[in-house]
Amino acid sequence: MKALVAALGVWGLSIAAAAAQHPDACDVPGYLLFGDGELRRVTAAVKESQRLDILIIGTGSSTLTGPDGSLHAYPARLELTLAKRLPNVAVKVKTYTAGRQTAQVMANELRKTLAAEKPAVVVWQTGTIDAMRGVEPDAFATALNSGVEAIQAAGADVVLMNMQYSPRTETMIAVGPYAENMRWVAQQQGVPLFDRLGIMRHWSDTGAFDFYAATKAYSVAQQVHECIGRALAAQIIDAAQLGPMTAKVGP
Repeated sequence: MKALVAALGVWGLSIAAAAAQHPDACDVPGYLLFGDGELRRVTAAVKESQRLDILIIGTGSSTLTGPDGSLHAYPARLELTLAKRLPNVAVKVKTYTAGRQTAQVMANELRKTLAAEKPAVVVWQTGTIDAMRGVEPDAFATALNSGVEAIQAAGADVVLMNMQYSPRTETMIAVGPYAENMRWVAQQQGVPLFDRLGIMRHWSDTGAFDFYAATKAYSVAQQVHECIGRALAAQIIDAAQLGPMTAKVGP
């Protein structure tokens, strides 16, 4: 377990990868971004108050190290992208990071966190810790349902975000059942799923990023977070019907 945590930690800090240098590195197929989930509270918040407050709840994969890490992590890039695409809207993204917590533990804390923040939408990233600890997939799904219902009861929309893709750790933990449960819960609850696992696997398969390379290129980590932020912004805008749908999220 310690070796696995260390491997994930190193990958999370450095994104063990070397990026292919071409202008479309951030591009994502539409089927990986756009679905039937709607963000009606986001739509209302933007149209009624010209304000969009987003809360990202998850583990350390939403952060980057270094003195400027917070500026380059995907929550900051999400905020910047949304501000550019919604120029008349005051966009604020906050992050609540809780290290090594299962979905059930996070679900138990949601009501208290939401009462303090009152966001229009919560991006809930989870799944990796449950997979690492071997939590029963059915129990994981139950925790997800409980968390989604708590978020909605607090007056916020939900975007579920699954785990990162890493071929170097994929053989060590079986993330498939947890990713499928997240997809099933998203469909049942009618909420968007940000398929980070599928998107990053697509980037690996197309050569946009080489996640097999044993490098520690911090600039690559920044680029991956930039792409995640842009893709998530595209999904939110589409699900809230705030602009034209586009799968081209690069520069």
